[in-house]
Amino acid sequence: MIEPSESFEAMLLHAWHILPFALAFALPVALLGGLVLYVLRRGSLATTLTVLVLIPVLATLVGVLGVSGFMFTPALTTMLLVCLIVALVTVPAAIVFGRAVARRSVWEREARERERAAEASRRELVAWISHDLRSPLAGIRAMAEALADGVVAEPREVADYAGRISGETTRLSDMVGDLFELSRITAGALRLTMSAVPLRDVVSDAVAAQTPVAQQKRVRLLANEFARPVVSGSDPELARVVRNLVSNAIRHTPPDGTVAVQIGIDGADALLAVDDSCGGIPEDEIGRVFDVAFRGTQARTPERSGASSGGGLGLAIAKGLVEAHRGRIGVHNHGPGCRFEVRLPLAPPPAMS
Repeated sequence: MIEPSESFEAMLLHAWHILPFALAFALPVALLGGLVLYVLRRGSLATTLTVLVLIPVLATLVGVLGVSGFMFTPALTTMLLVCLIVALVTVPAAIVFGRAVARRSVWEREARERERAAEASRRELVAWISHDLRSPLAGIRAMAEALADGVVAEPREVADYAGRISGETTRLSDMVGDLFELSRITAGALRLTMSAVPLRDVVSDAVAAQTPVAQQKRVRLLANEFARPVVSGSDPELARVVRNLVSNAIRHTPPDGTVAVQIGIDGADALLAVDDSCGGIPEDEIGRVFDVAFRGTQARTPERSGASSGGGLGLAIAKGLVEAHRGRIGVHNHGPGCRFEVRLPLAPPPAMS
């Protein structure tokens, strides 16, 4: 009678004998699988995971067949059936999990790219705002010191300095307001109180508010308000969109130029168009017009005439507000300058009582 210890030693000895044969048959399969993975290194993640699952299953199958001498005994048949079941379970699971991981990887990569773009935009914004804040602050400080030291004593000069300090303070206040509005948009904290808003009234108020600025710069400001579209939106935010677009057009239009504002209806949308005489936007810059702190080249701003140049936030704010209204905004070169177009959904007709 064979002792258990002798049986166990015999099994170990048999395993040591068949191990080289198992490695001889399984190793080429593993190497071939590695070659396939190298060829598919730029392929999808689902394909890579499927190959990774198939390699050990096929290596096991080939190793068992090689050790058995391809003699199909009941034990070998059972082993092959087990390998087939394992393959049928793991391969679909690898495909499903691979696609899920691939989607998550794509989402994470896009999220990282968006985060890097946002961080670059924030750095650019901080650089622009730091520069723009420094200029009016330096002017206010110099004029305040001149008044305090008695360098300026004549009443007319004192009044002139006071007016200039007031103007620089207004400029700083506008920049802080723009930063606050932009932070609300980018943080998703913007809350709109929607109602039916006559776009003609919004444009009339904005044009009336910007007329003195245009007159000071000797720019003709025209408005075509014959159409009467009614949009669904928030009156203050829509007014800011029109004001920012008109102000931007006046700023970039040289003296004796023209800024024209038109409103109309195009299908299911209300159309607002603001034309200026800026001389056009270079093709390599037109895609960045709505970027935060982007103000283009000096060629587009021929004369500032002492007016505030802004912090480069007006168009970015306008874009964010338009998109919050489920609208679209775009720009293209048109005539002697460029045209900004805003499309907003028309308000639904009032329900019949």
